[in-house]
Amino acid sequence: MKKTILVTGGAGFIGSHLIDSLLLNPNHHVICIDNFDPFYSVEQKKLNIEAHFKSPNYRFIELDITDKVSLHESLIDVANIDTVVHIAAKAGVRPSIQNPYAYQITNIVGTQNIMDIAVEKNTKQFVFASSSSVYGINPEYPWSEKNNVLMPISPYASTKVGGELMGYTFSHLYKIRFIALRFFTVFGPRQRPDLAIHQFCKKIMSDENINVYGDGSTLRDYTYVGDIVKGIEAAMSYDKSIYEIINIGNNQPIKLSELIDEIEHVLAKKAKINHLPEQPGDVPVTYASIDKAKALLGYHPDTSLEEGIRQFTAWMQTPNYYKS
Repeated sequence: MKKTILVTGGAGFIGSHLIDSLLLNPNHHVICIDNFDPFYSVEQKKLNIEAHFKSPNYRFIELDITDKVSLHESLIDVANIDTVVHIAAKAGVRPSIQNPYAYQITNIVGTQNIMDIAVEKNTKQFVFASSSSVYGINPEYPWSEKNNVLMPISPYASTKVGGELMGYTFSHLYKIRFIALRFFTVFGPRQRPDLAIHQFCKKIMSDENINVYGDGSTLRDYTYVGDIVKGIEAAMSYDKSIYEIINIGNNQPIKLSELIDEIEHVLAKKAKINHLPEQPGDVPVTYASIDKAKALLGYHPDTSLEEGIRQFTAWMQTPNYYKS
């Protein structure tokens, strides 16, 4: 029996990888919504989804989720949506400090609009892309979902907390299962160009200086996109409770200086480093406890940092990489 799955933000980094996997199952009908936000290259997003149009089980809708009327009109012919995976969002910690209003509109109002669609289309499962940024500066490592004191230090992070809380109310009122997945520093092919691994690889390969904010001691729980997709798909099938918040990370934080060493190793090339002050909104550490993900979802990340960087740099050499 075919299942209809709505993926928002499906032309982006994580969303397009998820759809790659979903379309391998002939019983999945995938509706992708994306507005090609120019936060980064529209050309890259079009390359991300180019192959999806070959599938008869794929439908693309170019649409901004904040446009409630157009959202409902574009889906008027869809009777039921079995599962929603809501990834669309204004992303980025630093830009959110410059324009917090835009983040509130897309990440709060837009999320409410998608929840309304889920109610209208008799959806049973709603998977929400949250973020490790909700933990803020929290010295209790590794970060556990049991920690109820969240300390977001950027507007972006606060909107993700808001989305989780909205999801609880939504699930309680409409009995729709809501699973919020807190992603930890996702990397791999199609990664946004503003993120560290992408910036570092591109500039080292081009013999340009890389900007390093702080002294290189910050720690990040880098998680390969293929492992993230496995976590999402497991959450799509989870049915043991009505509401859950689950970390999807790697449980192996790496220093920024060690990340640069690994990239240098993979590329067999030394980095030229331009040291700069720390940036407001950045946190010193991200570190996921993944015990809950293992217990509830059978989640086991298995892609090493080295292998992930090799996959990423190999993608950069293909026609599917937009060389902006």
